[in-house]
Amino acid sequence: MFLFVTRYLGFLKSVPTLGWAFDGWLKLWVLIKKPEILDWMDEIEAEVLKWENTTSVIHKYGGMQFNYRDKEIGHIHSNGLLDMLLSRSVKQSLMQVGRVEHHHSFINTGWISFYMHNADDKEYALKLLRMGYERLVVKSGVRSSDSLPTFKSI
Repeated sequence: MFLFVTRYLGFLKSVPTLGWAFDGWLKLWVLIKKPEILDWMDEIEAEVLKWENTTSVIHKYGGMQFNYRDKEIGHIHSNGLLDMLLSRSVKQSLMQVGRVEHHHSFINTGWISFYMHNADDKEYALKLLRMGYERLVVKSGVRSSDSLPTFKSI
């Protein structure tokens, strides 16, 4: 259903707060059908906020957005869909492994989508977010005191 709405009704995202309302409906649906996804989202948020200079905010279309120094690391919609920007080469490498997909709207970019279905997926989502965090740390020129994994560790 999420893909149907984003593909055929995506033009509605320009209506103020409609994205948040849709995401609220998704959250209610997930609460009924697969409540553990909401627990995983809370666990991911708690972990990401331990990393230096990170914050979380409500994403402009709903869900939870993680930032490093006001730059988006990625965001998780209330249905457990992680969207984030990586380089195109890293995206292609991850897609060859087969765990991530093209972003549901930005196909020919470095944006990826990853659905969480189980606890292992939650851990993989954390690794992806950590990779995005590292990309932004390196881009900013600020050195993090945290030991960060590389792409090869995923």
